[in-house]
Amino acid sequence: MPTDDKDELARVRAEQSGVLTTAQAVDLVGRSALRRHLNQERWRSVCRGIVLTGNGQLTRSQQLWVATLAAGPGARLAGRAAATEAGVKGLAAEPLDVLIPAERHRSGRLARLPADMARVRVHRTSVLPAEHLQLGRPPRTTSARAVVDAASWAGGPRESQMIILSACQQRRVTPERLRAVLGRLPVLRRRRLIAATIADVEGGVGAHSEADFLTLCRRHSLPRPDMQEQRPDTTGRMRYLDAYWRAARLHVEIDGSHHMDVRQWSADMLRQNRIWISGDRILRFPAWLVRSEPAAVAAQLREALATAPNPYP
Repeated sequence: MPTDDKDELARVRAEQSGVLTTAQAVDLVGRSALRRHLNQERWRSVCRGIVLTGNGQLTRSQQLWVATLAAGPGARLAGRAAATEAGVKGLAAEPLDVLIPAERHRSGRLARLPADMARVRVHRTSVLPAEHLQLGRPPRTTSARAVVDAASWAGGPRESQMIILSACQQRRVTPERLRAVLGRLPVLRRRRLIAATIADVEGGVGAHSEADFLTLCRRHSLPRPDMQEQRPDTTGRMRYLDAYWRAARLHVEIDGSHHMDVRQWSADMLRQNRIWISGDRILRFPAWLVRSEPAAVAAQLREALATAPNPYP
């Protein structure tokens, strides 16, 4: 091959992690050379229309390119795959979500992917404005659109909330950007839950247990507490209260698994004592109880609010 053609092949291979469409390969090396590479097993046919310019197992980066190219023109990484590429950690690696224009049909290539390829899940959309598109290799949606889509496509409400909370807690997106994306998607699965979770984050919720607690308050018609309220303790150190009803002087702690640690438990008890000394009351609930026995938790909260010096209605 002429030097210029070799340079172009090297560039495209580098940009696309060694994954090419058959059309790209023919343009770059010619049909006979492509056939020779495949026959001599220097290159590998991944599926109809997609080749790997090597013969090894697919890496994660190559899987992303296969998913995008096999889905056809206009396809972009979306949902959890795009959010992970944007830096959100802790999301499931599969399936690889790909978004295509609504008028396009699902590609038949995706039904015949090899065993070392992650499962691909294709979604269609009629709403994909320019501000939702992210330049990248491979092309993907923006972080905010990816998180909103991932929450909509999640397997259940808790996973949906977790995706939003994780992305915001890791500072990969802001509630404002999520709300802007949501405003462009009037028809969306779990739209109300996503909007409520974004509002919870804006109100100070930073953990799934706290989101569960706010959900409990809404479902049992309890007044909304302030979340992650800042206040100094008797030593002057700034503390964060999980949930706080100021007028009732009622503070709720939601204990996660870390409270099984004896030292942590002892420190928390001392902090609780300081708050009691100052005149506030504290109720403590383990996170698992908030999820499994919400009615019992709500009953105690209602009783505590009703017997406060300034009771809530």
